[in-house]
Amino acid sequence: MLWADKIADRIQEQYKEKIAEGKPLIVRDEKTASGRVHVGSLRGVAIHGVISEVLSERGIANQYLFEINDFDPMDGMPVYLDKETFTPYMGKPLCMVPSPDGKAANYAEYYGGEFMTVIRVLGFSPTFYRSSELYRAGKFDEYIIAALNNADTIREIYKRVSGSTKNADWYPVNIMCEQCGSISNTKVVSWDGTLAEYECRDIEWAKGCGHKGKVSPTGGKAKLPWKVEWAAKWKVLGVDVEGAGKDHSTKGGAREVSETISREVFNHIPPFDIPYEFFHVEGKKMSSSGGRGSSSREMADLLPAPLLRLLLLQKEPQRVIDFVPDGDTVPVIFDNYDSAAEAYWKKAGDNAARLFELIHSPEERKKLVKITPARFGTLAFLVQMPHLDPVAEIEKIQGVTFGEADIADLKMRAGYAKKWLELYAPDDYKFEIQEILPESAKSFNEMQKEALREVLQYVKAHDKIDGQEFHTKLHDIKKEKNIDPKQFFSAIYLSVLGKENGPKAGWFLSVLDKKFLEKRLSEVI
Repeated sequence: MLWADKIADRIQEQYKEKIAEGKPLIVRDEKTASGRVHVGSLRGVAIHGVISEVLSERGIANQYLFEINDFDPMDGMPVYLDKETFTPYMGKPLCMVPSPDGKAANYAEYYGGEFMTVIRVLGFSPTFYRSSELYRAGKFDEYIIAALNNADTIREIYKRVSGSTKNADWYPVNIMCEQCGSISNTKVVSWDGTLAEYECRDIEWAKGCGHKGKVSPTGGKAKLPWKVEWAAKWKVLGVDVEGAGKDHSTKGGAREVSETISREVFNHIPPFDIPYEFFHVEGKKMSSSGGRGSSSREMADLLPAPLLRLLLLQKEPQRVIDFVPDGDTVPVIFDNYDSAAEAYWKKAGDNAARLFELIHSPEERKKLVKITPARFGTLAFLVQMPHLDPVAEIEKIQGVTFGEADIADLKMRAGYAKKWLELYAPDDYKFEIQEILPESAKSFNEMQKEALREVLQYVKAHDKIDGQEFHTKLHDIKKEKNIDPKQFFSAIYLSVLGKENGPKAGWFLSVLDKKFLEKRLSEVI
């Protein structure tokens, strides 16, 4: 049984009474819109999204809520922003920071909007909302008052659960400064049960304005610190299912602190937890600090939606996902997709077949048709050969005639192959036919030249060359000449590509222009 079905079983058992009453379960996830959203954030989106879909498959009413957290302060400066422009906004809520493009309503809408687009592209349809909406509508008022009235209890919970010591004058709330709008620089100095007295001070990374005031902390004039806020959100929204990264779910971590506050301060049972491991994006061409290669938008552009869903869902939540776009993981994920598709169409009924179902949105599943897939690695070579028609070559290789769906899929893959080659592909996948004889091909030994002379004779003797037959012939030549395989095949690749490796040699030579190949081999020998 696939992990998503196992988790759905547990949720169904835990909430069987609520389900029997016909009340919808609430599945929730969130992301703080503090900048370009890293692709790793999509793992939580996909886990919660697919659980919602599995519950719906079972006829269990549920709603998937996704929060764009825009009420958190701007507390970091992404390298791709102009420091001089945005430094004055440090400490202010993200919804009060201007958009980098000057067009979106604010900073959070600019980056949050981009992330929402990616979520929709993936085929998930949560109900989006903003945290600022909840605060300004007074949804947190009751819990802000409760937190202030139970400040001693919350300080004790932090100490007991996580070992974090809060000073006796620490209050679990941040007032929004009436003068400068900061929620990071203010410190509550007293609470009389109705009004909170505060001072706006300098902190290490943001400058306060020095204002002192006394206000009611309700109606969007204050914000809860995030561990207290997390617990309050569960109560405010009636959340039943919400997981988080494993760093939050460790012993004494944020999840345990929030769960304890939920039970002991807000008198609420915390939701079903799904702890999940990290999503690592690595590689020489990837630079999170430089703002390139690891955003959710970039990954959504690099892979078709079902394959990105496959990347996010093929491993159980507690297992790490390692993704190296400038390695071979893009070709591998296409191969994995094709294997899952084969299991699905064979009606294997195994985890691979079930996974293939779930990596397509419910709407896509209704339109699925069986296709004859083209290997991504093969396409990545063919699209670099301008004299070749990829459709015709793949038909020849596979011995089939493609229908409309096959051709559409092949062209789609070819487009993604070109993009991958342009942005991330390692040199091993990049091939360029050398118009003049490479210098490296001018110093072959006599054994190499003799073997290549046999190759030339074979090419001249055949008007049409079959790749598989040529592959067999090359190995026959290798044996007959008793030449080291590395010396032989590197000579082939160096002659044409100027590098020591390349695609499967027989097929590679078979798709080259015959006159060019004869001329090049003659030059070499």
